[in-house]
Amino acid sequence: MNTLKWGLIGGGKGSQIGPAHRLGARLDGYFQFAAGALDHRPDEGKQFGIGLGLDPNRSYGSWQELLAGERDRDDRVDLVTVATPNNSHFEITKAFLSEGFHVLCEKPLTMTVEESLELAHLSETTGTICAVNYGYSGYSLVRHMKAMVSRGDIGKVRMVFAEFAHGHHADATDADNPRIRWRYDPAQIGVSAQFADCGIHALHLATFITDQRVKSVSADTVSLIPSRQLEDDAMVNFRMTNGIVGRLWTSACAIGRQHGLAIQVFGETGGLRWTQEQPNQLYYTPVGGRTTVIERGEADLSPEADKSSRVTIGHAEGMPLAFANIYAELHSVITEDLENGQSAGTSLLPLAIDGAESIKAIYAVAKSGQANGEWVEIN
Repeated sequence: MNTLKWGLIGGGKGSQIGPAHRLGARLDGYFQFAAGALDHRPDEGKQFGIGLGLDPNRSYGSWQELLAGERDRDDRVDLVTVATPNNSHFEITKAFLSEGFHVLCEKPLTMTVEESLELAHLSETTGTICAVNYGYSGYSLVRHMKAMVSRGDIGKVRMVFAEFAHGHHADATDADNPRIRWRYDPAQIGVSAQFADCGIHALHLATFITDQRVKSVSADTVSLIPSRQLEDDAMVNFRMTNGIVGRLWTSACAIGRQHGLAIQVFGETGGLRWTQEQPNQLYYTPVGGRTTVIERGEADLSPEADKSSRVTIGHAEGMPLAFANIYAELHSVITEDLENGQSAGTSLLPLAIDGAESIKAIYAVAKSGQANGEWVEIN
């Protein structure tokens, strides 16, 4: 096995997403954690990296130092993960792609549509991989849903209902908590808060499972905590290619909800239902028939599900293992690229162009919300 070297930017001590990346990247032995710039505070970031086992000479104080330090090394990192605030994604990703590094960037890919399209073009012209971490598409049964829809198990899809609603930002007295405040700051997150942070994951699952694009949206966006500049709750109607109708609810103020990511797909001959908090079960109901529970890891599932299932049936799989499937595909694409001398692709890996489609949707939802739900076309 060709083990690749991996670098992480952001995701330092106290990060919500950093541990999942470190576990996912190293789970299969495909990547060695070789370099990092883990915190915007240089000394803290260096020490945290050393504590995680990094060579002190490769635990950097900033992403600029990491780029300068790794650029000319014979054993430089092959893949860099960008897990920093939204407003830094474009600059960092562009810098590393330009130097020939492959990049996995946290979502949203950029702050603007133009920036995301520029990264997609740069990835193509440099022969590098620019992937976006829509990590929930790595779950085994999400991939089985996609396979079932693709092979016609539920007939032509009529409607998708998706949601990502939690209650962890519902306390108005917590508004000045820096871990929460930045998520509602337009300077750091862009034109949308809750939809760009969580709702876009639900929308990506809808496009991933159905293999269709979003054509137009109508959104009701509100700040349930009035001091916030951006929305903390949104209800979005959307239309997809191939005539699919979509409904999506996302909220940060749904007290009692913990994670709240779920998706249902309804076709002419059946329906499917999956929730991220119970990821080992997929519910399938044929028209006129009884609901069947499909268990992750059982026999005779799709190849997509079998390949991405890691432990035996009955044992829980969670987010780090879903992330590991994203990293496994990155390893496959990168090593094929290295062996064949050309860029490779996979339909299951979210790439920069998928990130660009998401940014288009974010802007359309923001525009529609400001126009009291007016339908907005997505070019």
